[in-house]
Amino acid sequence: MDMMDTGLIPAPRVVESAGRGAFALDTATTLWAAPGTDATERWLRSALGAALGLPLRPGTQDAPGGVRLLLDDRLGPEAYRLVVGDDGVEIRGGDAAGVFWGAQTLRQLLGPDAFRRAPVRPRTTYEIAHRVIEDAPRFRWRGLMLDVSRHFMPKEGVLRYLDLLAAHKLNVFHFHLTDDQGWRVQINRYPRLTEVGSWRARTKFGHRASPLWEEKPHGGFYTQDDIREIVAYAAERHIAVVPEIDIPGHSQAAIAAYPELGNTDVIDTTSLTVWDNWGVSKNVLAPTDNTLRFYEGVFEELLDLFPADPARFPEFSGFFHIGGDECAKDQWKRSATAQARIKELGLADEDALQSWFVRHFDNWLSERGRRLIGWDEILEGGLAPGAAVSSWRGYQGGVTAARAGHDVVMCPEQHVYLDYRQAAGEDEPVPIAYVRTLEDVYRFEPVPPQLTEAEARHVLGTQANVWTEVMEDHARVDYQAFPRLAALAEVAWSSLPAPAERDFAGFERRMGAHYARLDALGVAYRAPAGPRPWQRRPGVLGRPIEGAPPNV
Repeated sequence: MDMMDTGLIPAPRVVESAGRGAFALDTATTLWAAPGTDATERWLRSALGAALGLPLRPGTQDAPGGVRLLLDDRLGPEAYRLVVGDDGVEIRGGDAAGVFWGAQTLRQLLGPDAFRRAPVRPRTTYEIAHRVIEDAPRFRWRGLMLDVSRHFMPKEGVLRYLDLLAAHKLNVFHFHLTDDQGWRVQINRYPRLTEVGSWRARTKFGHRASPLWEEKPHGGFYTQDDIREIVAYAAERHIAVVPEIDIPGHSQAAIAAYPELGNTDVIDTTSLTVWDNWGVSKNVLAPTDNTLRFYEGVFEELLDLFPADPARFPEFSGFFHIGGDECAKDQWKRSATAQARIKELGLADEDALQSWFVRHFDNWLSERGRRLIGWDEILEGGLAPGAAVSSWRGYQGGVTAARAGHDVVMCPEQHVYLDYRQAAGEDEPVPIAYVRTLEDVYRFEPVPPQLTEAEARHVLGTQANVWTEVMEDHARVDYQAFPRLAALAEVAWSSLPAPAERDFAGFERRMGAHYARLDALGVAYRAPAGPRPWQRRPGVLGRPIEGAPPNV
């Protein structure tokens, strides 16, 4: 069967006809779930059953015309086999996640109505043509990084994005919780982090060169119970949540809350506020024992909120992201305290001081059974064996890390930064950086060709990154993320040919069906014809860069 007939995204490995005819889901259809598949059973009733108005009553394994869920150890991790025939629907998974991804495929086969929250048409029967689908992911790490620091996304919006990730078979949610412009997670022993650090008095509207300001307070944070709810909601959907607490740079919100964390011998840190502008703040953490103890306290609480789950995520359980990027060294160069620490430790310079800072938490996390991951700058001073790298400045950091034996998540800005503009047109809202079209993302290849087969095994997978400086609400996030996140999902999941050989025209045809699903989900995506009038931001300055981005 031609893949285009199904409109499935991401594309499965095998789709075959199982003879003529169709199976009808109706009010008599039962649902049977073998042990170990209960999360998918709950999801089918709560999401699919609610959308279609079908009760999906409990049945037996041999009930005619039912839906059956079971595990099959002949299938690999996250793999599934979906069979639609006269006797019903059977989803076999190599593990619980595989069953869940099979259920997501079933939902796509049922049409866009299956993506709503309640029935919209007086139907009692939903037909699916007989077929067999066999599928498994290319990469184990298939993710989205969402920055909730620059613009806060309330809890309901985060839960919604977890549903959107699940619908695209994405399984990692990289949660960027702190930055210069806001601290977003409650820490009980340090209440001022949210009392002071979670809001700013005003916000730059547009790029930092824009003369426009939104003159009202902006803020918000997640309570610890909010975080527990988010993590549990994600786990039910086989999504790992990787928290990010940025150190030692991107920390002005924390310093505004606790001025002793900053370089007090260089500036008056008591005068600092949560930053209301964009860019890279010069206000970074002081390399003192007090700062180390403070962040150890923060991390202790967070390790409890983000528990490791090796049974569900054997290859990347327990990751904790510490940022480590764009740390300005100006204050350290002028700080007697920082210079004394450099001398005390026998370090070469300020860059080595940052490496010492990162390695401290690398060891601290390792001692607690966790794995540090950070942006590719953390490579510059050497890492513990278990540490991993998010390669954002291009491919080179990932290549260096893989050759040194470190695991890598490929997220080069030139390919998968979804805050980059989607077209060159004048109507693109607040255009940032290079043009990265849907086709550009579809032709992204996560594994650099210069890696050997053994080195390439260190590429855990890939993720798209969404930085929200110019995204003031969830509709703007939707516009930047979709439809390009659907292309990234296919790159991460499907076994595609080399970039130049990929059938982008076929992907576009399948997107024709997928746009209807996104409509049903209420996603404010960028339409192929361009932004709708209410998606534009006339007169708001961006920072477009002409030409093709460097492929480094």
